[in-house]
Amino acid sequence: MKTIAVIGSGTMGSGIAQVFAQAGYAVLLHDVQQAALDRARAGIEKSLARFVEKGTLSVADRDAALGRLRVSADIDDLAAADYVVEAIVESVDAKRALFQTLDAMTRPDVILASNTSSISITLIGAATSRPDKVLGMHFMNPVPLMTLVELIRGQSTSDASMMVATDLTTALGKVPVEANDYPGFIANRILMPMINEAFYALMEGVGAREAIDTVMKLGMNHPMGPLTLADFIGLDVCLAILEVLHHGLGDPKYRPCPLLRRMVDAGHLGRKSGQGVYTYDRT
Repeated sequence: MKTIAVIGSGTMGSGIAQVFAQAGYAVLLHDVQQAALDRARAGIEKSLARFVEKGTLSVADRDAALGRLRVSADIDDLAAADYVVEAIVESVDAKRALFQTLDAMTRPDVILASNTSSISITLIGAATSRPDKVLGMHFMNPVPLMTLVELIRGQSTSDASMMVATDLTTALGKVPVEANDYPGFIANRILMPMINEAFYALMEGVGAREAIDTVMKLGMNHPMGPLTLADFIGLDVCLAILEVLHHGLGDPKYRPCPLLRRMVDAGHLGRKSGQGVYTYDRT
């Protein structure tokens, strides 16, 4: 396995491309917009530069990683991939359409992995003729720093495919943890209800935003409060995951908080928009 294709050059896709390049793999980062790819490459260069400044990465290794990274807006270039990681928008229709395309253009032996944080791997895999080679590879944000990778086995995912993904995750210096294909998997099945409840507490005036975050940081030893974390993840992403949980499990405890929905409707998405629960300087 030599060439890893990463599809989607947003925050997650860029981070995934970076860690594969640092681990010695040739990486093809694909997006439909060249401008997005240019921003992604600049972001990866900046991220690697910070590691050099901290003394955790040599200049030679930084240059080597960048030399292994190629960006392309031409989807036909993906045909040469040995392993694919999809990191596009969290939409089941968009993912299924993409996996149909990948199924037709990549070699039959190539594993197609999704970085989805909540969407059914079984449903994505059913859009292909190789559901045994479709799995979830859910990286945590920020990818270059977080060591966990949640590996999700769909209904038809083979043991051989899971072993390849496990070995690949280990080669990245990360820790693979296997989850079965239920809404939200493990991470978001537990995390999102906490974030949702924090929004309910805020909406109902149980405490101010700073109070809610401080209680969870100092009282529960969390590195950041749930409202700050929601801003970091993206309020639109949190809402989408909660909707998957609510729809998939049918339990009212997963009903998204109306305040969260209203903020997303207003375009207050967190750090990426400059405004969420908190306000951020985007200069």
